[in-house]
Amino acid sequence: MKLLIDAGNTRMKWQLMAGGKVLRRGFGTLDSDGIARDWAPWADSIERIAISTVISEGRRQQLQASLEAAYRVPVVFYWAENRRGKLVNAYSDVHSMGADRWHAMCGGWQATGAGGFAVVDAGSAITVDYVAGSGGHLGGYILPGKQMMLRSLKQDAARIGFDSLDAEEGDPGASTTECVQHGLVWLREAMVARIHQDCRRFGLDRIVATGGDASGLIGAGLSAVHDPCLVLNGLAAVDGEWVPE
Repeated sequence: MKLLIDAGNTRMKWQLMAGGKVLRRGFGTLDSDGIARDWAPWADSIERIAISTVISEGRRQQLQASLEAAYRVPVVFYWAENRRGKLVNAYSDVHSMGADRWHAMCGGWQATGAGGFAVVDAGSAITVDYVAGSGGHLGGYILPGKQMMLRSLKQDAARIGFDSLDAEEGDPGASTTECVQHGLVWLREAMVARIHQDCRRFGLDRIVATGGDASGLIGAGLSAVHDPCLVLNGLAAVDGEWVPE
């Protein structure tokens, strides 16, 4: 049995696989012994651990040490690559690309089969990547996510006080709370429109969205397939399921 982990800055997603099939998946955190409660019943059956992560090197080393101590099995970290099969990275320095972006593209490429696509990963940060039908990565964007923008306004603008509000409208606000929350909707709608415009310009057939705020972007009009496990699916493909051509 194989344990796959997508370790992000704010949460950790995981899935257990055997024979190329997903047995169980979920979200979780590690306890002091390196075992997440949700997969503890299968701990003795885990033979390999594969990880995609964007956490700091210090936290990554702690994660690796905890898992190795708990399971005594190989713990393998996968990073961005120059290419995998026909999927070719646009970065000249692939080491500067977050592993989650590359594995999301791998997951999108595997799922799409043919035709260009866009990947939108709406997590702590929002990343947008475009992939041509040939497999060539056309580049992308990195933007602050919703919670990051809210924290920035709270921390860096002393006189902007506002309350939590799950706004759905982007009309001009009549209070500071509305101005902030409606402003985020306004920015989100503008980003969605730009993604659609880019997809038309590049001739991309599909948009795949993942990440904690993906449903919010879809609610704002993003015409996308929602795949919460896109990074894990790409990681699974890379870890022995996808032989490069």
